[in-house]
Amino acid sequence: MEELREPRRAATLSAQAADQLREQITSGRWPVGSRVPSEHELVAILGISRNTVREALRALVHLGLLEARAGDGTYVRVASELEAVLVRRAATAHLSDVFELRAVLEEHAAGLAAQRRTSTDVKRLRELLHKAQETNCAGEMTALADVDGSFHLAVVEAGGNGLLAEVYKHLGSALAAAVAGMAWDRDIAAEHDHWHTTLVEAITAGDAVTARSAASTLVRISRRAALRQEGVHERDCSERR
Repeated sequence: MEELREPRRAATLSAQAADQLREQITSGRWPVGSRVPSEHELVAILGISRNTVREALRALVHLGLLEARAGDGTYVRVASELEAVLVRRAATAHLSDVFELRAVLEEHAAGLAAQRRTSTDVKRLRELLHKAQETNCAGEMTALADVDGSFHLAVVEAGGNGLLAEVYKHLGSALAAAVAGMAWDRDIAAEHDHWHTTLVEAITAGDAVTARSAASTLVRISRRAALRQEGVHERDCSERR
């Protein structure tokens, strides 16, 4: 906690305190899921009143960064304001909309990855591909969702667009939830293995057209399976617009 310092009296104390607490979160010093110091501890560290500390904490709770649990303290909910907004919005979106957004992001990112990937990116993608294939064979959807999310994030990161990767990463929980809730299917598993391999080979070869096509196909397969499980037909989704 040595990074925290007493706020300057020239500015709003609660705002300065909130900024310092936000720094602890965004820097990772207070990891997601961790309990933040108590009000009493923060008062001693920051040298400000308990009411000012409460205002600062309340501001971060309002932003979605922190979560106050009655009788248990305050916990870090997400690592950034952008993540808080995106996660909250994705949670209220129609599943079909989530997949459409995923298709836009992943198809474009796959094309960039084929143009900009490094040898390190390729090595990482091959490792994750192998892990995804093993998990796919086991049919454990929760673990598969985690690996699948890591694989597709690695594709996006290989595209070299930091902002795109940040947005995609923050949407990861919503995208992973859509996969984790699906029942394992042998045919779909085989399709995923095929197109994941095609995607990695296309990125390795610098083939942006094939990479974009493979990424789009993978999302389409997952979307079809998820909507089928929900009892929603593709045509129904277009009709609602």
